[in-house]
Amino acid sequence: MLRIGIDIGGTFTDFAVWRRGAGNDTAIKSFKVSSSPPNFAEAVREGLEELLADVTLEPDEPVFVMHGTTVSTNSVIERSGPRLAMLTTKGFKDLLELQRLRLKVPTNLFSIRTSSLVPRELVFEIDERLLSDGSERQLIDLDQVVAAATAAKSDGIRSLAICFLHGYRNPGHEQAARDAIAESVGGLDVSLSSEVWPQLGEYERAITCVLNAYVKDRMDTYLGEIEAYLRERLPASRLFITKSNGGVMAAREARDFPVHTLLSGPASGVTAARFLGEMLDEPDLLTMDMGGTSTDLSLIRGGAPMVSTDSEVGEFPLMMPVTGIEAIGAGGGSIAWMDGTVLRVGPKSAGARPGPACYGQGGTAPTLTDAYLLCGYLNPDHFLGGRMPLRRDLAEAAMRPIAEALAMDTTAAAESCVAVATSNMVVRLLPYLARVGIDPPELILVLYGGAGAVHGPLLASEVGIERIVIPRTPSVFCAYGGLVCGLVHDTVRTVHGQAMSLDVLKRTFAELESEGREWLARQDCESYLTGDEIERSAEMRYRGQSFQTSVPLSPQAIAGKDLSAVEADFHTEHERLYSHADPSAPVEYIELRTRILGALDTPRPSKVDWTGGNDEVTEHKALRLDGATFDDCAVYQRDGLEPGRRVTGPAVIEQPDATVLVPDGFVAKVAAYGDLILTRGT
Repeated sequence: MLRIGIDIGGTFTDFAVWRRGAGNDTAIKSFKVSSSPPNFAEAVREGLEELLADVTLEPDEPVFVMHGTTVSTNSVIERSGPRLAMLTTKGFKDLLELQRLRLKVPTNLFSIRTSSLVPRELVFEIDERLLSDGSERQLIDLDQVVAAATAAKSDGIRSLAICFLHGYRNPGHEQAARDAIAESVGGLDVSLSSEVWPQLGEYERAITCVLNAYVKDRMDTYLGEIEAYLRERLPASRLFITKSNGGVMAAREARDFPVHTLLSGPASGVTAARFLGEMLDEPDLLTMDMGGTSTDLSLIRGGAPMVSTDSEVGEFPLMMPVTGIEAIGAGGGSIAWMDGTVLRVGPKSAGARPGPACYGQGGTAPTLTDAYLLCGYLNPDHFLGGRMPLRRDLAEAAMRPIAEALAMDTTAAAESCVAVATSNMVVRLLPYLARVGIDPPELILVLYGGAGAVHGPLLASEVGIERIVIPRTPSVFCAYGGLVCGLVHDTVRTVHGQAMSLDVLKRTFAELESEGREWLARQDCESYLTGDEIERSAEMRYRGQSFQTSVPLSPQAIAGKDLSAVEADFHTEHERLYSHADPSAPVEYIELRTRILGALDTPRPSKVDWTGGNDEVTEHKALRLDGATFDDCAVYQRDGLEPGRRVTGPAVIEQPDATVLVPDGFVAKVAAYGDLILTRGT
């Protein structure tokens, strides 16, 4: 079996390839090609053609293509999807307009609400009503449904979302509406909120359903292109798409529920970091994925990625469980600019075309990559292993207006750009860690992405992180996540308002587990699974609270004689998060959730069999750090460093797909598995 991980970034599209039986993780091949916006499929085809020229497939050898994509995300951020219509319960026409009464920025009384993805005139009210327990108060008027769908279709609408009040409790009315549309109208693609994500919260559930309908057409077209290419060139292949929860799903499932791909790429990198943490026996990690357009931060606690149910994509909430990602608008392509007399970096990016000025592709704006080059961090002849030489003269020309505005030379101006970008990261990182009650020294920082190993050590130095891990292939680490991920699916059941007992708890979890196993069977790769696992959790709160806490539930707690062990887990988690718990207070159960994980074969870690490589020191050069120039800093080749070798900063370590900056005060050491460990002070 051949596994191919693909991750599309704003600047490059990354590939990682591993063949079962051909060795452990040292046998992984990786490479990059330039991304091709807006037609991202071109870069995927280009990379696969490069792969096929280098890899010989055995007859009938199965090929798993694990693809992380930003197609759905870009559609939402750019608002480039098609016009939509929505059916909702009579009296709730303005559900998408009203949203939530709270202000996003409480101190700004002039803030404007996010404009809806569905124009108000295309929201149709339907006579029907379910009560909060799922019982029927008013029959659904299917004639109104057909009339609304007919009007929408005549207006050129091709996709329609249906979100009826309390559809999470009883999907009957939504299903009846869909069936009536299919029978009497046809030609419309229909998304049901009760199928997309059946959770309490009318606006959040509605917008999740609308997002699914909004990106469906574009994802269907994109995946159709990829599948058509694979049928021709890799007929034995199966296409899987990375999900926002860090797992993958079959491409046909992604066509029906593309909303699960909105955080596809970043989640794959966190999955790879979790795998690395298991290998190093380090359960608490902070991940930093810095690419060409953005930086994504995420936490892994106790060996499990932190899960968020209140993420955002563009301007819209995403209530389903996803890998918790804190996105910062700073990447290697982020443009530096003067705001009057103030230097700013980002959020606008040079992207893949034209890219940073030093790429020589027509870019003239100064970017962080140009700043790295001028500060000495990057080798102009070694970038991407020499496949893309960098132009220092173009970087200097781009940086000169910034230098003149700041009355300094271009090298000092470049370091100022780096310092501003670091400050932007600090002001986002520290509140993020404070919200979950973690101090920076408690964590190990895992760096990846094209610019992660350059800028990450500077961030660590600034906030007091003392240990850094840089994997063997940091530049294609998200693609590597496609080689170590499995099939993952979340299910939810709202139980708020129900009388809860241990029997009800067990019965509900059994139903959710059955749904998860049915989903796993639909992915059509059961013969390749090496095992499966079920995780259970509950959203709980003290009676009277307006927010709930997600509580992982152990099998021992669920197997008890009553709910006391379950509620003890809640009190413990509440104490950990808020330094307060009241075991005598009554507890409410809001939702029960399960997550099923289907494991696939993955490359296993192995210690580096070092036989000597290139000369470890290839040159000496000046580095600009902390307002000073360090002359005669050594430049090392990573494949020339044997396990246990220590490199004292300031220094640079180069490899074909990445550059590692070792700041002053840090020491880098090559670990037994080939990863670089940077430690402050020793």
